[in-house]
Amino acid sequence: MDWNDVRYFLALARLKSIRAAGHSLGVSHSTVARRVEALEEQLSARLFDRSRDGYTLTAAGREMLPGAERIEQEMSALERGVMGQDERLSGSVALTCCDHYVSALLMPALKQFCQEYPAIELRFSVDSRSFDLAKREADVAIRTLPRQASPPEFLIGQSLAPVTVANYVAREHAARLDPEQPGADPRWISYADRSAHELIVSGSSYPDLPSWGGFSSLELMVQAAREGLGMAILPTYVGDRDLALCRATRADPRHAADLWLLCHPDLRDNARLRATRARVAEALGEHMALFQGQWCAVAPG
Repeated sequence: MDWNDVRYFLALARLKSIRAAGHSLGVSHSTVARRVEALEEQLSARLFDRSRDGYTLTAAGREMLPGAERIEQEMSALERGVMGQDERLSGSVALTCCDHYVSALLMPALKQFCQEYPAIELRFSVDSRSFDLAKREADVAIRTLPRQASPPEFLIGQSLAPVTVANYVAREHAARLDPEQPGADPRWISYADRSAHELIVSGSSYPDLPSWGGFSSLELMVQAAREGLGMAILPTYVGDRDLALCRATRADPRHAADLWLLCHPDLRDNARLRATRARVAEALGEHMALFQGQWCAVAPG
């Protein structure tokens, strides 16, 4: 049995869509369909039922799934073991970042990094979901963890910077929305996760202000704040750099979380990953005042 066919089987079993499986594997949907059909023919068994709702495992497919997952784990461990000993400063590095604002801070340093190491090919994504580093969905991950939290035991982590948050309002709407302004009618803009929003609001000077809306990403929160839909609690590395926003009179800057650099321990000594991690840590360290919420006091203008 070809290991690649097992990979196609697992992707389709998990995603239940030929197109989604192809996207996750970096191949066309027709390739996934062809390889799964070839595997079924080889095994003389139908592994999936096809319907308008997608692909679901048959009894034979469900029986195959645990063994296929064991093969996947063993192949991933073998790949990590070999890659972990690679001392060459060449090859690909899959780096994932938590949001576009952090990636914007990183990109100039990564440009220089790629000029210094032209044989390293960088694959950079912005995605806040959890990546399975054991399966090498990413090699290096920059993630936000709650304050005083630690990375999972099966990963190695380096704390990069604090995530300081503060209260922000659009400059042109400050008179209307800042609670300290006479006649203001303030409200909070809420993240889609209302429980998380309420938790962070509880640490502000205005825990009893009404909350409105539900915005699923940091980027959407910033857009809503710029338009004057309400006050927003944002990381200082976001709000302090946005010219359309300003801190509220009572900004309540506070340490809410931390940025971490995560990697699988099997890949600790890989030369290109070690170089990448060092450059990422160095680049974000240069913006420490911004992460600590002190940038306004030291930045020009």
